Amino acid sequence: MPVIAVLGLGEAGGAIAAGLAAAGAVVRGYDPAVPAGDGLVACGGEAEAATGADLVLSVNSAHDAAAALKAGAGAVGDGAVWADLNTGSPGLKRELDAIATGQGVRFADVAIMAPVPGRGLRTPLLVSGGGAARVAEILAPLGAEVRVLDGAAGLAAERKLLRSVFFKGLAGSVVEALEAARAAGCEDWLRANIVEELVAAGEHTVDRLVGGTYRHAVRRAAEMAAAATMLEELDVPPAMAAASRDLLRRLSG
Repeated sequence: MPVIAVLGLGEAGGAIAAGLAAAGAVVRGYDPAVPAGDGLVACGGEAEAATGADLVLSVNSAHDAAAALKAGAGAVGDGAVWADLNTGSPGLKRELDAIATGQGVRFADVAIMAPVPGRGLRTPLLVSGGGAARVAEILAPLGAEVRVLDGAAGLAAERKLLRSVFFKGLAGSVVEALEAARAAGCEDWLRANIVEELVAAGEHTVDRLVGGTYRHAVRRAAEMAAAATMLEELDVPPAMAAASRDLLRRLSG
């Protein structure tokens, strides 16, 4: 069975590490703030964890990704891969790839495509970069769902974040709208309306939304300006409404 180092044992890293250990892998774990759980080999630093590992999974944070790589890359053996699972920009992933390459280490950009809690090791992963195929070769037999993209590091991160613009933006708009509806005394009515619209969505919904936005940008910009003003009157910060207003104004210009 493979030897896998997991750097970062928080919510995501801890669940993935536990799943790997349960699947039979030797898991070497390190986190400066979280002790290694049962079934993991506790290590005192990135370099110690990476020593002897076939695969290093960096699951700490985008802020700490470069520091972790610099601390541990020198201990990565021939043929091993450093895989960065942190949610960072494509530019950061390319920067990490350059650092790894400079140390003679193969690198993989891994995008976690769904929430890890409840899924653990079976959380869908999208992987790109020079070490992507090797990541799939090691993790897939252990039960991981890995899809390899043919392209450089940064491509997986790009796909994840493009998807996030939609999903997180949609979630933010729903939260803001319901907060305003609560202040206006009609939250149940609006919630039912939102559910009805989402259930009725079909394959042509995106075309309808995009086409209508461009065609009616001027009118909709005025509508969202009024909506933003209404939210301010309700003492609800109009973050999403104001952003929609500004986007529509840009499209109408």
